[in-house]
Amino acid sequence: MAAKVSNSPTSNSGGGSSSSSSNQGLLLGRYEIGKLLGHGTFAKVYHARNVKTNENVAIKVIDKEKIMKGGLIAHIKREISNLRRVRHPNIVHLFEVMATKAKIYFVMEYVRGGELFNKVAKGRLKEDAARRYFQQLISAVAFCHARGVFHRDLKPENLLLDENGSLKVSDFGLSAVADQIRQDGLFHTFCGTPAYVAPEVLARRGYDAAKVDIWSCGVILFVLMAGYLPFHDQNIMLMYKKIYKGEFRCPKWFSPELSKLLTKLLDTNPATRITIQEVMENRWFKRGFKHIKFYIEDDRKLMMEESERDACGGGMGSTAGSTIDSPPRLSTDSLQSFPSTYVPSDTE
Repeated sequence: MAAKVSNSPTSNSGGGSSSSSSNQGLLLGRYEIGKLLGHGTFAKVYHARNVKTNENVAIKVIDKEKIMKGGLIAHIKREISNLRRVRHPNIVHLFEVMATKAKIYFVMEYVRGGELFNKVAKGRLKEDAARRYFQQLISAVAFCHARGVFHRDLKPENLLLDENGSLKVSDFGLSAVADQIRQDGLFHTFCGTPAYVAPEVLARRGYDAAKVDIWSCGVILFVLMAGYLPFHDQNIMLMYKKIYKGEFRCPKWFSPELSKLLTKLLDTNPATRITIQEVMENRWFKRGFKHIKFYIEDDRKLMMEESERDACGGGMGSTAGSTIDSPPRLSTDSLQSFPSTYVPSDTE
């Protein structure tokens, strides 16, 4: 493991000294910290190893003082709660949350293959490969929606690949749950990444978060197959106009079935946009699709865990809604990547 303890997140963590000399230098007595994987304004992510199980993990280290000053306590609590709700083979797994006086630690599944964005930035994918990733994405999103969780920031940078090439949805920092819906039955927070945001979010009149996720899935599918964005312009306001009008053209190498599906996914009218259930019944989608069997933990157990492991401490702050961790973005000519996730203009 590369990093020395003196430069690792174990320093000044407020967790106290270990009673065993063999545990000195380990994060909370069992995690050996390795190289830095990424960092953002409020957090850093490290590769680590559980010395008791020899399991590789990723640990997100959040500076408690910074998030309290930024009014992000409620935001962090919501992210923890949502991650505990969605245990699925195509979603990055949250193993545990720990806290000291100064830090909050998310111990998560370590996904070795990097971002799907890096793969598509090298060139468009073959149809079978794109379909396989899209099937896994839709399977994960359908599960989230069934559990009342909406991601709201789906994009290739937030889709990771494991050593077997399986897709893992990550970064639930902007996710929301059904009980945040207002009396009109809609969400109102303006958030997401510009190139992947749905037109109804831009309209600022409220939106169905499930339909917003479907739109983003459509943009992702287009990118996987084309190698570039469907709504592309160096001027962000002109790009927004294209999104709002639904102005895109499928390349000639898209099959008629795929083009038809994309037209339904990128329907600017959320009321007529295809649903997750309809996507899963689509003939193009179903080709080679295998339903995944997995274990869903008991909701009561998850609720007990949430009450017992309140990692963020006492005071609640108002959420500003920005993502906690924003890894560096690639800049390529074939795939325009805007630099940041938009911060909501209001709270839910």
